[in-house]
Amino acid sequence: MKILIFSLLAIGTLSMSACKDNKEQTANTTMQHDMKGMKDGQMMEGTNMTVTAAKKSSANLDELTLNYMELTSALANDDDGKAASVGKNIVQSLAKIDQSSFSTEQKKGFADIVADLKEHAEHIGENAGNIEHQREHLDLLSADFYDLVKDFGTSKPVYKVFCPMYNESKGAFWLSNSAEVKNPYYGKDMLSCGEVQEEIK
Repeated sequence: MKILIFSLLAIGTLSMSACKDNKEQTANTTMQHDMKGMKDGQMMEGTNMTVTAAKKSSANLDELTLNYMELTSALANDDDGKAASVGKNIVQSLAKIDQSSFSTEQKKGFADIVADLKEHAEHIGENAGNIEHQREHLDLLSADFYDLVKDFGTSKPVYKVFCPMYNESKGAFWLSNSAEVKNPYYGKDMLSCGEVQEEIK
């Protein structure tokens, strides 16, 4: 009788372990994707995009947003010279944003975000010829730009796109004015690597 009970326990344990391993295998298989086999702009299957309503403010971020989009486009095209030029434009457009109607709280939040944006844009602007360094700063700049868009609004929808491969598979995101995936972290090597995670409007 004891042998029978131990046998049943062993079989149950093996079954549960195999199920768990199978779930992990399935999850890993879902995350892995053949970059060469994906068409440009194709989103990974099984993704759920969330839609977020940004806070509305009187801030006009159109010029800044346009420059940011030009930066991601330049890096997606492996054009470090253009990226450097646009990095300098970002610094200039930050200075033009009218804060006169901001509340005291908004001014503080804006100042904190803009200080970081400026620092990263300056690094990108000063590093023509070093596209990897520019991409590292795009990662950081994108996080700040995301906060800015969510806190101060945007006149057009913006998409948050995530690349799971960048930064030693820790992943990184960027913002896009289109749901079409054009990866600025890998450029032409893996242009379509990424998934749209969120729409901000």
